[in-house]
Amino acid sequence: MFNVKDLVIYGARGVCEIVDIIKKDFSEGKEKIYYVLRPVYDAKATIFVPIGNETLTSKMHQVLTTDEVYEMIKSIPKKDTIWIENENQRKETYRKILANGVREELIMLIKALYFHEENRKEDGKKLSISDERFMKSAEKILYDEFAIVLHMEPDEVLSFIKEYIQEN
Repeated sequence: MFNVKDLVIYGARGVCEIVDIIKKDFSEGKEKIYYVLRPVYDAKATIFVPIGNETLTSKMHQVLTTDEVYEMIKSIPKKDTIWIENENQRKETYRKILANGVREELIMLIKALYFHEENRKEDGKKLSISDERFMKSAEKILYDEFAIVLHMEPDEVLSFIKEYIQEN
């Protein structure tokens, strides 16, 4: 159970603050209890998550601690990548990874697409539009959380990660 003011990761929406827990009837004729989430980097959005809906509440995760973020960054060089040659299979796998928001899988996805992008650049090509979207979405989820925990701006996270890995 989460509480008001808790910061959570909510699937592909990234870091959200629980701003309220309310009882509401969304035209079903029956009141339910909802977490009211506000994405930290999109204050105009509001997300209602029914507390009794296991599928939706399972997408909510506690934000990492500072130590956990540093451990995760240290582990990046050792992580495998998730590259799938078949584009349709890759899209399906990457969609699931984004929806689940498992950080280790996000890192492996980002790393795979980063290396693929480097190889494409050597051939004078770019990432496909779908691969670019997957990479940006995964980076947003992960970097937003790291930024909150490390007290920095999301656009500072990548350079911080690169420097931290080089130093360690």
